[in-house]
Amino acid sequence: MKIVSPATRLFTLVCLVLLSAFSFSCNKKTEAGGNSQMISGTASKIWKASRETTASGDKDKLTSDEKKEQIQFFANGNFTQTSESQSANGTWTYSAPNKTLSLTYANNNVSENFTVAELDEDDMKLQAPDGSTLTLKAE
Repeated sequence: MKIVSPATRLFTLVCLVLLSAFSFSCNKKTEAGGNSQMISGTASKIWKASRETTASGDKDKLTSDEKKEQIQFFANGNFTQTSESQSANGTWTYSAPNKTLSLTYANNNVSENFTVAELDEDDMKLQAPDGSTLTLKAE
């Protein structure tokens, strides 16, 4: 039987703890803010609304028209927002440290700013300044 030094045991234990922590964190929504590529993908990514809440936290049912709306984020910082009857476009920026997504619409200089409450490759939860939230799913 080979005797293992305490330093070797400690190193092995630390490696196992770090590996376990990394494995568990890969399955959770990011707490650190993620990055803009999670929003746009490498070229572009389409998102559709899946859930909405009011400022008081009550579920706000999405209409069938709202479920058909989509927003496409492009990696170059542009976006296109479409519904069955309208289309809008503009530019977007994401600040991971501040967890802030800003949309600036073209031709009218209207800007909307959201707090990104949750973000991973498939889900994004945006909180408006009034406290209402919109959860989006990636296509």
